[in-house]
Amino acid sequence: MEAPLEDEPLAGALARIEGDKLAASDSALTFLSSIEPAELLKCVFPDSLVAVSESGRDLGKFSVTVEFACRNHQPCVLLHAQSQGAIDDSPCGTTVTAYLTTDLEVLEEDFHEYIKLEDHSLDRRCHMVLHDGQMVIDKVNTVGGETTKESICYPMSALRGLVTEGSNFLLMRLIAIRKRVPENMTFISFNHGLHIIHNTFSKLGLKQLEVGGETVEVFGLERIVDSVEDSPTTWQCYFLADGHLASRLQVGSPVTMKLLQLPSHIEKGFAKIPLVWEEDMQMCSKFLDRKEELKADHASYLRQHPEIRALISDFLQFLLLRKPDDIFQFARDYFIPFASRRPPKPSLETP
Repeated sequence: MEAPLEDEPLAGALARIEGDKLAASDSALTFLSSIEPAELLKCVFPDSLVAVSESGRDLGKFSVTVEFACRNHQPCVLLHAQSQGAIDDSPCGTTVTAYLTTDLEVLEEDFHEYIKLEDHSLDRRCHMVLHDGQMVIDKVNTVGGETTKESICYPMSALRGLVTEGSNFLLMRLIAIRKRVPENMTFISFNHGLHIIHNTFSKLGLKQLEVGGETVEVFGLERIVDSVEDSPTTWQCYFLADGHLASRLQVGSPVTMKLLQLPSHIEKGFAKIPLVWEEDMQMCSKFLDRKEELKADHASYLRQHPEIRALISDFLQFLLLRKPDDIFQFARDYFIPFASRRPPKPSLETP
């Protein structure tokens, strides 16, 4: 594991870039610059798959949602991907929330990956945000009880053609809808050590796949993510004609993510995916803002009506003193006299 770094300066990032000497291919940059808003409209839909083992055992769920949003008054695309399941009966999951421009440039992204084991757990978090022409990245890894932190920033001039964990999902949808993969379409990405690596896409072609008892034609796409120390990681994904993900497999893994029903059959009875709102940046922020708003409003009302506290206090003392069996009847009898103190309702009759 790398030694933790504390706010690595820009010079350090430039040294990494010089050491990596990696860049996106011309065909990759051309693809990003050719994205039209009309194409993005076709990508705004949810995907929901199940993860199964080679024996067919249900291991978890995988979902992706894409919608238009606004971040800091800037229109953008909000992508949320989430997988939840178990490996050898150990809970694990991954959550990605990304705010992207229409050409898939990352404005902000939050990545969280975890696996809970009996003796120790792994928790990996990475947050990146675009600020003043630089991509500022903070990473926190926790293995067992040991936590390491790392911070770095890259100038955006060195990140042309960057594809992150979040933008990758939307990029593949766009490629699948076009059904064309330019030759040598290589982007750049970050590995777990925040070094720049290559990320290459190639066409697998068309094949027949059974989904929900029906045989459909799907378009295949292969993604190869290079590594500095280990062998490359290869993903193979197949998409329906409208861009919906039909299957997803990491080569060498016994787990496959599959679409159980065609989207046209799901619309009438779509299975809801449990939402871990605490890991969704937008929903968590809205919840906290609303929570503070309600607390302030309630506190203000109590200050304006101090009789509320006195009334509730008297009732509780009387209740605990009497300890009645029927609390509801006791409360009714206690509060009935207060009804006579209400001002009379205005008459609905016209004079």
